[in-house]
Amino acid sequence: MYVKDLNDCQPFFAGDNTWLREILHPEKEPLELRYSLAHATVEPGLTSFLHSLKTSEVYYILQGQGIMQIDDEKVAVFQGQTIYIPPHAKQCITNSGNENLVFLCIVDPAWKIEDEEVLE
Repeated sequence: MYVKDLNDCQPFFAGDNTWLREILHPEKEPLELRYSLAHATVEPGLTSFLHSLKTSEVYYILQGQGIMQIDDEKVAVFQGQTIYIPPHAKQCITNSGNENLVFLCIVDPAWKIEDEEVLE
């Protein structure tokens, strides 16, 4: 069994303008994983930078509300919703609420810096 506490994950400011904590990554954990899992936070009024990944990504909203943009489409998102982001899509998320927007990010195959392009 492998259990990891979020508090043991060091937060860092990611290239897309979000606070991230990597929970699981195949290059950093003694596990056979294909995907990576991160915990993200966007503070009220802020927007992640427009970016794209070569891989697919899924967001699961844990707290707050926001506006998700994928390519030319925008939609309001809130706690309990899951958003699928296809490979190569231009994406960003805006915190439109008064509390932190908190979500999980699953990238498959696992996130690599060379697979991400920040467009702003």
